[in-house]
Amino acid sequence: MKAAGWTIFVGLFLGAALLMAQNLGYRQDPGWKAPAKAAARKNPLAGRSDVIAGGKKLFEQHCIECHGHSGQGLGHAADLQLPVVQRQSDGTLFWKITTGNARHGMPTFSGLPELQRWQLVMFLRTLPARKASR
Repeated sequence: MKAAGWTIFVGLFLGAALLMAQNLGYRQDPGWKAPAKAAARKNPLAGRSDVIAGGKKLFEQHCIECHGHSGQGLGHAADLQLPVVQRQSDGTLFWKITTGNARHGMPTFSGLPELQRWQLVMFLRTLPARKASR
């Protein structure tokens, strides 16, 4: 019985820690908009599910520190599961990855080869969707 109580306590503690780590107050920066031409760009890897694993590896190398393992957003980083993020075009996500947003702590990843940035976009599309409850 004592072990079961300890297990429940640890589970509740870890659940609370996870919720506190999420960026529950994330609001999209209204001034960080891709130019129309960039937003309209088509993903050259669209439909290629074979590149998603590479995108996941890139995400793990460059993005989880701020966005968390499942893209939930840590600290002030964007919650990549939210509809407001997932509704953006592939071209917009590519542009945001490429240019970054220094005002809000998002670094530029223009140093990554272009196809790797598109792979990141492909991986972002696989993140579990979160309902907009904010």
